[in-house]
Amino acid sequence: MVAPRTFSALVLLVALLSAGPAAAGSSPPVPTLNWAPCGDDAPGAECAVAAVPLDYDTPAGETIDLALARIPASAPKIGTVFVNPGGPGVSGVDLVLLGFGDVLAGLLQGRFDVVGFDPRGVARSEGLQCFATNEDQAAFFAGLPVFPFETEQEQQFFDTYNAFARSCVGSGQRIIAHMSTADVARDLDVLRQAVGDKKLTYLGFSYGSYIGSTYANLFPGKVRALVIDGVLDPVLWSNGREIQTERFSTQQEFDEFLRLCDEAGPDRCPLTSDEGAAARWDGLVDVVRASPLVLPDGSVITYDVLVLQAVLAMTAPELWGGPEGFGALFGALADFALGDGLAGGRAARARSAIASVLDRSLADEGYNNLLEGFYGSHCSDAEFPLTLAAFRTMADFGEAGSIFGRLWWWNDAAPCAVWPTASDRYAGPWKTDTSSPVLVVGNFFDGITGYDGAVAVSRLLENSRLLSYAGWGHTAFGRSACVTDHVARYLRDGTLPPAGTVCPANPNPFVVAPSLVPLAASPAVLIGLPALPGR
Repeated sequence: MVAPRTFSALVLLVALLSAGPAAAGSSPPVPTLNWAPCGDDAPGAECAVAAVPLDYDTPAGETIDLALARIPASAPKIGTVFVNPGGPGVSGVDLVLLGFGDVLAGLLQGRFDVVGFDPRGVARSEGLQCFATNEDQAAFFAGLPVFPFETEQEQQFFDTYNAFARSCVGSGQRIIAHMSTADVARDLDVLRQAVGDKKLTYLGFSYGSYIGSTYANLFPGKVRALVIDGVLDPVLWSNGREIQTERFSTQQEFDEFLRLCDEAGPDRCPLTSDEGAAARWDGLVDVVRASPLVLPDGSVITYDVLVLQAVLAMTAPELWGGPEGFGALFGALADFALGDGLAGGRAARARSAIASVLDRSLADEGYNNLLEGFYGSHCSDAEFPLTLAAFRTMADFGEAGSIFGRLWWWNDAAPCAVWPTASDRYAGPWKTDTSSPVLVVGNFFDGITGYDGAVAVSRLLENSRLLSYAGWGHTAFGRSACVTDHVARYLRDGTLPPAGTVCPANPNPFVVAPSLVPLAASPAVLIGLPALPGR
């Protein structure tokens, strides 16, 4: 599945390393895109490869290949909308080919080419690969917890991830020094020119919002219509301090999960009972923290795995209800923990059913470099503490916010202790005035990228417009019909929603779970979580 990021502990960067666009007279060559059918598995889609500079300090030097996929316009064409699902490390090509491209093209009335690209270092573009096979990667991390929740686990976790980083950085692959988001934004500007657009039209989700924020600051005069949804605060992200929001945001949405479970009742949410969903959840956590549960299918539910399952639940409320949703999973685990032997089978079936949806994140072909794509970008963009003692301090800070804080901190940051930042990263300033407004979309209850990030960016970008969704889940486009209509209208003709617009929440997800975009084609199942080995 998927993933995100980079951090430094409570220390502002002393210097802001901003390379900016290439100087006048040294602009990179514009690649020629030779579009051809992607193949029988993607009828109507076209694919191409773009050659872009490896290093924008020498734009006429070595090049790398970027993979692209598009759904061509079917009506008189206005331009091209580029899309990115986030991660970092998730494939924009997959996003388009798995169905989202067709959905978005329809919402835009066929007036745009919809183009997804794999950022440098990721998937089908020139990728970073630090293991010979997926099996070698899994073996390297075997035996580690999802995150260290006991003191005695921390040294091994820290050492293993640092060994991974040293091996990866020392592998000599040319892409590794050139995976900053600033270079991705520069690639995006070259791609804009390659498709013949004078200004950029872009829709970015989760970490894709950071690409959008970076582009807006590097190329403020080149924005036609830029939408970011599920927004990272670029100040926190670029300084390695995203834990300040992550320690709270997941818990805020999870509290809503528990409240809505109680509201729906035990027939629709098996986690609740007379004592309430929160009490049942707390009881389950206490049992699992003391002793793991072994399900009939052999899977083991340890404390770290249970916390991960709760984080996964926060991505997609569409998976909360039903006989094999997250409410059923946690309810069955709670029953099993109390001695109901039959509940173990129900839990195993629910977990398998959920995984069958979420595991569609990346195309199942060849080596999956999601882990390298995540850390290659994230560690390039921001500095983190160097010592285990400092990591422990920040992990305690995360846990003081909620039980989710340790998961976010250790998985976002561990390899970045020894992974050097990129010399050409962009770390601010983040306050600018773009040629056209940026539409910033935030959910009140987004457990992956909290609402505070959207508010922060809307204040940083001078003429931006904040569009809020009063509901749950990671990102709102395709989930809220109100948000989707506003975003599609803005991408088509530049019409912004009225200032202060708040789209109403969907009905209780345990009672009814409408999905405007089919869930398998939604960016929600592709984005926003740490790139955890073996997940």
